[in-house]
Amino acid sequence: MEKIKHDLRLSETITPFGVGAITDVQGESLMAADTSWWDTRFAPEISCERLMVRLGAGKLRQPPTHSGHAAKGTPSLMYWRFPAWRFCERCDKLSKLTGRKKGKWDNHCECGGPLVPMRFVAVCQKGSHIQDVPWFQWVHRGREARLREEVRVCRSYRELRFRKVASHGEGLESLIVKCHGCGNSRSLSELVSKGALQRDGIRCSGRQPWEPEGSSEQKPCRHPLAAVQRGATGNYIADRISALDIPEERPVSAEVADQIRGHVYFGRVVADNGGPQSEMVAGWIAEELETTAEVVLAVAVGEEVSTDEMLLDLKDGEWAAFHKKLQGRRDLSGGYFVVDGRNLDEANGPKSLLEAISGVGQVRRVREVRALRHFSRYDADAALIRPDLGPNRRRSPIYPAVEVFGEGIFLRFDEKKIAAWEAEPAVQARAGILKRRRADVEWASKRLVVPEPRFIALHTLAHLLIRRLAFESGYASASLQERIYANPDRLDKTAGILIYTAAGDAQGTLGGLVRLGEPKKLISLLVSALEDADFCSNDPVCIESDSQGASQLNLSACHGCALVSETSCETGNRLLDRQLVLGGSDVRGLLDGVLEEIRAVPAEG
Repeated sequence: MEKIKHDLRLSETITPFGVGAITDVQGESLMAADTSWWDTRFAPEISCERLMVRLGAGKLRQPPTHSGHAAKGTPSLMYWRFPAWRFCERCDKLSKLTGRKKGKWDNHCECGGPLVPMRFVAVCQKGSHIQDVPWFQWVHRGREARLREEVRVCRSYRELRFRKVASHGEGLESLIVKCHGCGNSRSLSELVSKGALQRDGIRCSGRQPWEPEGSSEQKPCRHPLAAVQRGATGNYIADRISALDIPEERPVSAEVADQIRGHVYFGRVVADNGGPQSEMVAGWIAEELETTAEVVLAVAVGEEVSTDEMLLDLKDGEWAAFHKKLQGRRDLSGGYFVVDGRNLDEANGPKSLLEAISGVGQVRRVREVRALRHFSRYDADAALIRPDLGPNRRRSPIYPAVEVFGEGIFLRFDEKKIAAWEAEPAVQARAGILKRRRADVEWASKRLVVPEPRFIALHTLAHLLIRRLAFESGYASASLQERIYANPDRLDKTAGILIYTAAGDAQGTLGGLVRLGEPKKLISLLVSALEDADFCSNDPVCIESDSQGASQLNLSACHGCALVSETSCETGNRLLDRQLVLGGSDVRGLLDGVLEEIRAVPAEG
């Protein structure tokens, strides 16, 4: 075991350098072991009931932290050297061994040259396992090995060399691994072809690098291996989940259902059991309670969504909490969730924009808990690996988590206007393009929300606002996060966005977003964001496109207009379309007409 002193930001221990991820530290390549290796004495438990409802049994624990310089007894995390195979920059020798110098582990070759991690590793294509390429075994396979007896019986384990041969040209063809015992050599171009490792008889070990061999928990893995570069982004795909620490509010639909059940005429609706009288009486109740007859009849037959089920969805509870906060004004409640409700009466701006927004919240304080739920490798369709792979599976698993504090801006949109807009056939047809593509991509159908028109429009608007806020708030765009509330299928229909920032190393932030959440400033920012989006450096190609981004899951959206840092986006910069915000030749946008209204006003002379 080697003690290496290196600091990571607390949030980086969740992603991108969380359990199972490769981290480069002081010339070494290391991988974080799972949470069963953590010393829980120095990993404090984090409380967030809303998040644990989603995760199920288990505990949230924060990685060990320290202030100042790391010392000998400073609590730390366990990292595993991976890949174990390295080569010497001086003599080209391949080795899995680490030398000792004056009684300490030393990452140098016997000749004194530094050891550098090998460039390629082997990743299981479906099981999300990862392992070293067995270089000695690999170099003694292939066509030459079958023809020469001395290659097949070679046991010169310490005679491997990794070098570049200029006479072989450029690229992987010039990089070879050679055994100086039998003389056999192979270029790395033979390693990366499809099915190469399988043809050479190299199989998946069915484990992660830090797991001991022969564990009773390990099961045989029959999936093929693929050789990939050590730093490839697909080697680690984190599945992170987060929740805002807010008081769970009862959804509006549940309160309406209680009012319906308590109505004096409700018994007559139930007694008629779907007959003509029940429809008539349901209409009376609906008119009095300002709801619809369909909702009354659904309550009568017990088809409404239960409160318990709705609270399992984190965003439903958050939407209800924001909805309640916007009904007030100055929030003096204190705690971790402080939101000042504001209306737009005092704001000046385009009428079409003011009518589309029904409320604004200045989020002065919010606590967010982020946890690593799973991770996968090579492909988003591959198996999900838990962050706790301890041998005792009966104990409660430990999820790495961090708590962060911040501020933000919440926008609620008018439900009637957005519902009327998304019912238009052209709007549905435009969103249907992304719906079909999402359904055709297996990983997308599992991990991305159904792209209803309101989601695409509000999601794109959130990106446009983040890009504009980065110029005005003092925060980098990568420091801003989005949370989209856009679901037309719930009884409590949602239509809103939250732009917020949260820092794990400070309780509170600078107030830049809250200040810009004042209605007068916010409307001006929204108009500027729409003007920015109206002109893209890639137009007319971008605005006329309906196939951009990963797996073509974006329509009219690119780096020049709508994309932000992937850490800021809930869907990894997917499901975006400017046309559903600004409009296009064949479709009307949610905020179509706002810019025309602004430009129609004559400039003051």
